[in-house]
Amino acid sequence: MSTPLWPEELVSTGTERDVLEAFLDCQRRQIVAKVAGVPEEAARRRIVPSKTTLAGLVKHLTAVERNWFHRQLAQRDPADIPGNSRGDDESWELGPDDTLDGLVAEYDRVCQESRRIAAGFALDDTVPSKRLGEVSLRWIYAHMIEETAQHAGHADILRELTDGATGL
Repeated sequence: MSTPLWPEELVSTGTERDVLEAFLDCQRRQIVAKVAGVPEEAARRRIVPSKTTLAGLVKHLTAVERNWFHRQLAQRDPADIPGNSRGDDESWELGPDDTLDGLVAEYDRVCQESRRIAAGFALDDTVPSKRLGEVSLRWIYAHMIEETAQHAGHADILRELTDGATGL
């Protein structure tokens, strides 16, 4: 008996968009899975020289989602986007009221809004970008897969250093 297929495996012959969306959602799930069950103190603990913590990873990726989908793709004014929408160094900083559960819930909400925004665009649609001139939804998907996967790898290492947990 084989194990059920993962969503990203179910699109092995899907459209380009199906594949991009499934692999981004796969990486999003990896982040949430890596922090599941971690005690609050451990999620906030800095165990590497940088600002990187398990809770900080979730907060940063929430800001990155806001930047690329809400700010760049939807062309929303940053003042109209709650929370950090830059994905900069400040996006790693945890406030005294930040909790891991709250950060994960916000990440889930922001990702859902990112999906809703992206659904209104074709892969070839482009929007103005201060840095790149123009950027397509296809490029945003590829970049977000890269960014989220990179941080999922960080979370994997931090989780193993925190409590020895490996895998999902």
